[in-house]
Amino acid sequence: MRKSIIIIVLLIGVFAQAQNKKWTLKECVEYALENNISVKQSELDLDLAEIEKLTAKGNFVPGISAGAGVSENTGLSFDPITNNARTTTFLSASGNINVGYTLFDGLRNFRQLQRAEISKLSSQYRLNKMKDDISLFVANGYLQVILNKANLEVLISQNQVTKEQIERTQELVDAGSLPRGDLLEIKATDASEQQSIINAQNSVQISLISLAQLLLIKDYENFDIEDEGYNIVDDGVASRDIAEIIAAAKDNRSEIKIAEQNVELAKKDLQISKGANYPTLSAFFGYNTRYADTPGVVSQIDPDNPTVTQQIGVVQSTGEAVVSEFPNTSLVEVPADPLVDQLYLNDGIGYGLQLNIPILNGFNIKSSVQRSRVSLERAKFELEQAELDLESTVYQAYVDAKGALKSYEAAQLAVESQDLAYSYAKERYDVGLTNAFDFSQSKLRYDNARIELNRSKYDYIFKLKVLELYFGIPATELKF
Repeated sequence: MRKSIIIIVLLIGVFAQAQNKKWTLKECVEYALENNISVKQSELDLDLAEIEKLTAKGNFVPGISAGAGVSENTGLSFDPITNNARTTTFLSASGNINVGYTLFDGLRNFRQLQRAEISKLSSQYRLNKMKDDISLFVANGYLQVILNKANLEVLISQNQVTKEQIERTQELVDAGSLPRGDLLEIKATDASEQQSIINAQNSVQISLISLAQLLLIKDYENFDIEDEGYNIVDDGVASRDIAEIIAAAKDNRSEIKIAEQNVELAKKDLQISKGANYPTLSAFFGYNTRYADTPGVVSQIDPDNPTVTQQIGVVQSTGEAVVSEFPNTSLVEVPADPLVDQLYLNDGIGYGLQLNIPILNGFNIKSSVQRSRVSLERAKFELEQAELDLESTVYQAYVDAKGALKSYEAAQLAVESQDLAYSYAKERYDVGLTNAFDFSQSKLRYDNARIELNRSKYDYIFKLKVLELYFGIPATELKF
């Protein structure tokens, strides 16, 4: 009984721990990469590319086929062994093995295999890009939750100060040192802050739900994140020259690699199309055999009367008959040969080479080659456009990161200034040198400055990580 109670307590503890689990950013990213539908679809595309490669390898393997058949014939039929017409019932069987192999087809087999390898590499780059995009989506959603929680903490802490001021003002009003209007002003500020807290709580919950949906987690109520320990970690990428970042992006980003592989695919398609102009040489080999249970007919010598005398001519001068002895034979029906013997005696082999030369096919090959050339030119333009787009995107990310840093630094200065102004206003209010409205306005400006500091901080963190990602740092290795 005691052991059962201990087990139940342990299970409750484990369940409670699971319910109170807080997800780190790394856990969220890893979970998304493992469960996101778009990532799974990209992984399926990679599997299809591997299947395409296997198919291309199969073109180098000879084609082998085998066949067999059994039939029973009644009435007038042709004996499959002798090819003679017979009126009887017999069982027959046949079998064959055929082998074919393409010796030369304009190198299209080799080009298909090379194309399959390029296609697989392209699918891998698309999967990497999808993982990078998902990682950024998760990081952005995660930082949004942290921002909303930080803003909520600011509002709660400042509302606590407001409640303390209500108590202090109540004492001063009761003592006749302050008018009752100041107390009402502070209470109105408290009510407004309470409303802001409720809105901030809703923002936290909505952002958590959005992040959970991105991760495909359905337990919204118990989902929460680890909201501590995320600061600005700069590995020096933002201080690098923009030309260096753009060059690194072109060398590392999947967008460029995908466009490059599309060009290589178009080149292989052009080579494959041209290969159709060449002759195709193939070799073949065939083996076949047959069996029938029809009885055979043979000529046998009569053992009792082995010879017969027959006239074979006449002597012209005398008219005397010329006779000779011949074997005394007769046709005798014998049973069919055994199965193994017939398969050996009735087999046949065929082999040879076959050459196909394309001469005129309605301009199909020529049209295919021209289409492949157009596709190649299109792929080259798309690669050029991808490089221009990436350059523009990286430059924008660089400017955004620089601007976000300046905004963050300005927000820090603003908080310092508003902190001093708020402290000064509080001191003046406590001694009755300012009214409640001026004090509440000073406190509101201080609260807004702290909220703006939080926003600019996490905005800079995200934009800095975007820039690092373009520089070539893997999404799973970004530091926060």
